[in-house]
Amino acid sequence: MAGSVPPAPEFGETLPVEASPEVVAFLARRRSASAMALAAPGPDADQLADILRLAARVPDHGKLAPWRFVILQGPAKDVFAERITQLADSQANPTKAKAALRKLTRPPVAVAVISRFIPGEIPEWEQRQSASAVCHQMLLAAAALGWGANWITDWYSYDPRATTILGLAEGEQVAGYLYLGTTTEQPQERVRPDVAAITSEWSPA
Repeated sequence: MAGSVPPAPEFGETLPVEASPEVVAFLARRRSASAMALAAPGPDADQLADILRLAARVPDHGKLAPWRFVILQGPAKDVFAERITQLADSQANPTKAKAALRKLTRPPVAVAVISRFIPGEIPEWEQRQSASAVCHQMLLAAAALGWGANWITDWYSYDPRATTILGLAEGEQVAGYLYLGTTTEQPQERVRPDVAAITSEWSPA
């Protein structure tokens, strides 16, 4: 895997805005790994702590940290998956619901990113977007460190019984499950949007 992560900068430290060709090259070819292709080993405790620290460096209007992390791994993840599996038969398509759970059971490490709304001046929509930014940043951080990573929200992100098992409080939502591990097969490029077709430039009427 990649080398050690630099320490967090000190509060008030100057952080220059400068070009980084390495980051551009990484973003130009970044691709999520299939959750079904993620196997052990996954990041250890120190590596996972680094990934979470990097994930938390996202835009956060009001400095509220309107999100938290729930780590699922080892025997505890097995118990969680077993309890969630018991809910699959009551889904609209039980067969599909059970198949989706293989994305949870196969990777060695899962991190649930929990979005939470903190009442105050910052609109709820902005706080929810910050949680989504955390998911994406974690995806980037894990991949940059050499781990296979996949961001998924499936039926168990929305079923209130499943979110109760996960331990969500009132007003909390699952922004995503981030699955992390060693990639057993390299992902292939997929179809990308035609950016020109969805881009316009505003002009006065």
